[in-house]
Amino acid sequence: MTAIMNDAVKEPCGVLVIDKPAGWTSFDVIGKLRRLYGTKRIGHTGTLDPDATGVLVVLVGRAAKAAEYITVHDKSYRAVLRLGITTDTEDTSGRVLTQFAGELPGPDAVRDAVAGFTGEIMQVPPMYSALKVGGRKLCDIARSGGTVERTARPVTVYSADTAPVPGTLCDHILNVSCSSGTYIRTLCADIGAALGCGGAMAELRRLSVGGYTLDDASTLEEIEAMSPEERLAALLPVESLFLDLPAVKLPAFFERLFRSGCEIYQRKLGTTLPDGARVRVCRADSSFFALGEVSEYPGGSAVKSVKLFEV
Repeated sequence: MTAIMNDAVKEPCGVLVIDKPAGWTSFDVIGKLRRLYGTKRIGHTGTLDPDATGVLVVLVGRAAKAAEYITVHDKSYRAVLRLGITTDTEDTSGRVLTQFAGELPGPDAVRDAVAGFTGEIMQVPPMYSALKVGGRKLCDIARSGGTVERTARPVTVYSADTAPVPGTLCDHILNVSCSSGTYIRTLCADIGAALGCGGAMAELRRLSVGGYTLDDASTLEEIEAMSPEERLAALLPVESLFLDLPAVKLPAFFERLFRSGCEIYQRKLGTTLPDGARVRVCRADSSFFALGEVSEYPGGSAVKSVKLFEV
């Protein structure tokens, strides 16, 4: 698999994994990459807070159109939980609301509390978040001094472990693997509340998004230092976004029909995928070019195009 260069407009196309630095918004990163890659068609698959670092999955060129079709990806993080304070943002960048004057719980008590937040849990999204209510981002409402009722949502914490930061009584490393939509700031605040001393997130580093990890990531400085050819080579193929989906291989004749909008019946492909299944659609040589979906038609179950990524 290789990233694509659109010959007609010489526009790069692919997935770029960035190790986002602290102090940059996700939008700042996109703006920088638009200049470096010479295209306005760049987006990302999930915001990181300005103070957070780590994996930011960026979609370049035609790949930006893949965002609405991406299956929700699980994520992993390493955070620092600071006990003894609460803030209005649930992290240490916010205004301190309370400070605990008693003896802080020890490592064993913290581990026990963290274990209580594994599995499916209910989580109330923080006011300082990009979620929208009535067309407005919660963070914009919060910055203007407002607050709105938020409904608790189910999220899944697959695993969580903790260890004290050497030399401190209040800070604990928190490693979390979780479903998309989990707020680590809120998890820290909820753990602190369960311990009775309050808590806030002091640091956050995203280690992975789906199959993308820090091992795949480049820094902005590294991308900037590359030649145009090296920047293109740094792009991962669009197909890497969909590796969790089954692949369907089309012979040349069926590929032409598929590209023209025709459904291709599974009985002709020798496949038996269930109705509603999303699939990677590949040429006879196994190279990816489209996303498809299985549906029932009068003539039987068939695969039809959802999105072409290479024309």
